[in-house]
Parts: sequence; structure tokens; C-alpha cells
Amino acid sequence: MSAGDYEVPEGLYYTREHEWAKVLEDGTVLMGITDYAQKQLHEIVNVELPEVGAEVEQMAPFASVDSVKATSDIYAPVSGTVVEVNEALLDRPELLNEDPYGQGWIARIRPRGREELERELANLMKAEDYAGYIRGAEGGAESS
Repeated sequence: MSAGDYEVPEGLYYTREHEWAKVLEDGTVLMGITDYAQKQLHEIVNVELPEVGAEVEQMAPFASVDSVKATSDIYAPVSGTVVEVNEALLDRPELLNEDPYGQGWIARIRPRGREELERELANLMKAEDYAGYIRGAEGGAESS
């Protein structure tokens, strides 16, 4: 699916701060920033990754990216423990621009439990809702 010039893959969950989350078969959640976010930031030049083992809370900042325009916080889409970070971004932060939904993933989080994960996923948007959200951000009004 797309929203204007932005790619919005189906099957992911999205935050209002432009992160995506994907629940993997092992129950962990892979996350990164959206195509909209990377295009708004322009050229990303540095990534501050969370520590493996760090406890994160849904929608609390836990990482950051520096672009030629600004430094932006990255928010955890779900609560839990960071079990893996994408260390390739330390040497190649441009992966966030080149492949935000693939090689540009940021972290993998192990949720605290299935029930809490389900509650938190309900706070996030699905692709169709997120596409409408960014269309609204671009046009100044929410579209349906």
C-alpha cells in the first residue's frame, strides 16, 4: 500500500511518531522507522541504538537518529526487553533511508507477555489507518 509518495507495507503496526513494528513468529517484535519518517529526515548520518538488555516502555524514547536536518528520538512501539539491535546501522546509517522496512530495522524487542502485547498493539495503527494518518499530515487534514 502507498500513501502519496510513501510506502506503507501491510501486516505491520505503526505509531503516530512514525515507527513500524512487526510481530515475528518467535513472539518478538522487530521495529524501525517508516518510509515517511526517513523521507522527512532526509539524509540520516548517525544512529544511537539502545543497549541489548535494556527495558523499554511503549512510546518512550529509546534510540535516536541524526540527519542533516535534525536529531530525532525513536520511540519503542511496544514494552519489553531489547534482545537485538541492528549494528550494521552504526557503520551504515543510510540503510534507514535506503531500506527502512528491511535492512534498516533498528531493534528487536521481547514483549513482557502476550496479553500486554495485544493491549499495546491495539494502541497502534494498521497500514490503512497509518496511510490515512500521513495523508492527513501531508494535507493538513485527516482523510478517510
